[in-house]
Amino acid sequence: MRRNILFNLLIVLFFALPSRAQVSQKPYYPDSVWQEKKPEDLKMSKQLVDSAIQLAMHSEVKMDRDLRIANLKAYADEPNYRILGPTKERGGPAGLVIKNGYIVAQWGDVKRVDMTFSATKSYLSSIAGLAIDAGLIKNVHDRVDGYVWDGSFDGVHNAKITWAHLLTQSSDWSGQLFDTYDWADRPPKTGGIDDWKNRKLNEPGTFFKYNDVRVNLLAYSLLQVWRKPLPQILKEKIMDPIGASTTWRWYGYENSFVNMDGVMVQSVSGGGHFGGGMFINTLDHARYGLLFLRNGKWKNQQLLSENWVNEAHQPSVANKSYGYLWWLNTGANKWPGVPESVYYAVGFGGNYIIIDHEHDLLVVARWMDGAKIGELMALLIQSIESKK
Repeated sequence: MRRNILFNLLIVLFFALPSRAQVSQKPYYPDSVWQEKKPEDLKMSKQLVDSAIQLAMHSEVKMDRDLRIANLKAYADEPNYRILGPTKERGGPAGLVIKNGYIVAQWGDVKRVDMTFSATKSYLSSIAGLAIDAGLIKNVHDRVDGYVWDGSFDGVHNAKITWAHLLTQSSDWSGQLFDTYDWADRPPKTGGIDDWKNRKLNEPGTFFKYNDVRVNLLAYSLLQVWRKPLPQILKEKIMDPIGASTTWRWYGYENSFVNMDGVMVQSVSGGGHFGGGMFINTLDHARYGLLFLRNGKWKNQQLLSENWVNEAHQPSVANKSYGYLWWLNTGANKWPGVPESVYYAVGFGGNYIIIDHEHDLLVVARWMDGAKIGELMALLIQSIESKK
């Protein structure tokens, strides 16, 4: 009888223990040094991966290396345009391909710190998500004037604006922030200043308009909620836990300092349109992207709620290809041959963080021609599909 009991116990323990397959399925997260694997070790076609990397290396964006000059050229038609934050000369093409959490390919100087322009917006989105998760913002559909009382959201139109409207760039907020008017940011190609100032305002939530002044307003409003610098929030709650380097910086403008509880604090920008924004290396970008590929979880910590990560890449009413400051491949119209579920951060000059849950694939590309990025992704996905 004792032998039977012992035998049965061993059988129970055997089936209770995880199999090798189960253990191997545990998601990989990098420590201080990111592990690399060959494409063929992860069932990818090495030939197609090599073709993708060659494409990336030979598809450098056509813009000045001096990003101050590049900005002045790009926004020369904006009234009274000026650079208010720091800029930096850029490097050459660089990037990483991450499959199942491992680096399978890289090109260029992935440790070089560069401006990242509007890819910064997707970092700002996480600051809002953290505020929702912490209960500092009760609901993303709350009106912002219930949290910010300084007059930024006064008036019949601006009072209707919610956090969701700011996050989806559909607020049509009207006003001035840090000496810059909303209408002066990417104004229409027709009409003049009087026309732009007196335009008919769209109902918040119904009309998409890419506008850095309004994104900066979101950053300013989140500062009022957190009551301390947003880079500090990002560092403590995300970048340190994911093992990012100490080299990244998030800047605002020379005139964007505000009094917060008796201390002058810089309100950061959501991009490099007027200078500033996120300055970061490719490896740190990739760690941030991997956090989203893992649904907000890093090792044993849920840094961002899975609910927020999912909401951030849902199509918005005003633009089906835009979520909470993340771009979407809705309908696979943007990048044919790439899953519709793919979403990405992107900044001026070809700065990308691309998330593909279906293939457990993450791609970071710097200074790449935007007309070629879809082809790059299609090659990488083909390299996986061809080995199934």
